[in-house]
Amino acid sequence: MALVNIPRLDLLHYTEGSIDQRKQFVQDIGKAFNETGFVTIANHGLSEELIAELYQTVKAFFDLPQETKDKYEFPELAGQRGYTTKGREKAKDSKTPDLKEFWQRGQTIVGEDYSKTDFPDNPSVDELPRFDIVTGEIYKKLENAGRNLLKAIATYLELEENYFEKHVINGNSILRAIHYFPIENPEALAADAVRAGAHEDINLITLLIGASADGLEVLTKDGEWFPIKAKGEDIVVNVGDMLQRLTNNKLKSTTHRVVNPPIELMKTSRYSVPFFLHPKSQMSLASLDSCIDTAHPKAYEDYTAGQYLDERLREIGLKM
Repeated sequence: MALVNIPRLDLLHYTEGSIDQRKQFVQDIGKAFNETGFVTIANHGLSEELIAELYQTVKAFFDLPQETKDKYEFPELAGQRGYTTKGREKAKDSKTPDLKEFWQRGQTIVGEDYSKTDFPDNPSVDELPRFDIVTGEIYKKLENAGRNLLKAIATYLELEENYFEKHVINGNSILRAIHYFPIENPEALAADAVRAGAHEDINLITLLIGASADGLEVLTKDGEWFPIKAKGEDIVVNVGDMLQRLTNNKLKSTTHRVVNPPIELMKTSRYSVPFFLHPKSQMSLASLDSCIDTAHPKAYEDYTAGQYLDERLREIGLKM
């Protein structure tokens, strides 16, 4: 199998490091995002204790009776807040739904006027008082880490360091808690039924807290599936389609999937909590002039982030 460049980087080298450490971080993340679209990040600001409580709380929610979870599902919100049941979401080009259920928490706007249509309230889980507190804390910490990573990316792209700030502060980011449920009758599954079909993320970057079990794989340039394993409490960060469009394919939104476990582990659960860092809907995703040249002609139509998100939510079955 070909060597895959997924480096382990220390975020403190960028946020608190020397000039040389900051420069090295910028080059390392840029090179990895140019080649594979993935890195793992240490010292991201989340403690082991907070991550442990997050997974305990998430498990407690998905352990609730189905009729309890169902009262937190709001189809009119296209899965952007609250609970989404099994069988709803699929990969863009798949006809078979993923083997998962999930909860999504969105932005809490501070210091700006906003529309409830664009930013609906996050529902509170009455049965689990800590659920809203813990997911809210995780949301803010991952948002802060993501903003710092985008500063490094902007520097790599030779933009002003704070280029993304006005777009992502009070942006449309989503924290998703996923339960890949036990597969009780694997022989009854459709041939293409998997925990998460091969897909690319919609957003600018995704920050993933290490999952409770293996299964995440990335498609390499050679067409091989390469397993991603974060060390300990590291987070995995990858490029989304919005950043790929903005950079005219300079930074790669790599195809990835979550495969089913080996047969002896089919009846076990897997939990995962990604943070999808989205900008405000009005941000232009028109490719940067600096990323367009004779060798790299403009590859995409001009979209706003809101237009692109709407299109993709329809493709994956969350919006009608």
